[in-house]
Amino acid sequence: MKLYGIRNCDTVKKARKWLDEQDISYEFHDFKKDGIDEARLTQWEKAVSWEALLNRRGTTWRNLGDDVRDSINGQSAHDIMLKNTSIIKRPVVEHEGSVYVGFNADDWATLFK
Repeated sequence: MKLYGIRNCDTVKKARKWLDEQDISYEFHDFKKDGIDEARLTQWEKAVSWEALLNRRGTTWRNLGDDVRDSINGQSAHDIMLKNTSIIKRPVVEHEGSVYVGFNADDWATLFK
């Protein structure tokens, strides 16, 4: 299992704590510090869609211009996520060939046990 996110994100902290409490081993990739490569992002977009990956609730989204937000599409979202990883919904988990976005303890209890 590989968990992608930002170390100081509250949701990522909860997800990591949950994994630790369940004694589930994982590798953590801080994409704020280490970035994300285009091939990986494209793989996620194919697996879950760019809409699922784009965090429209955060400050990064709100700081985009109205013109950018109003005309967002797959390509522009891809470019924005590559340039500013803070706009990617967190965490992103790769596990046994699948990709999952976000943290919900009840869902994870079913998925990762």
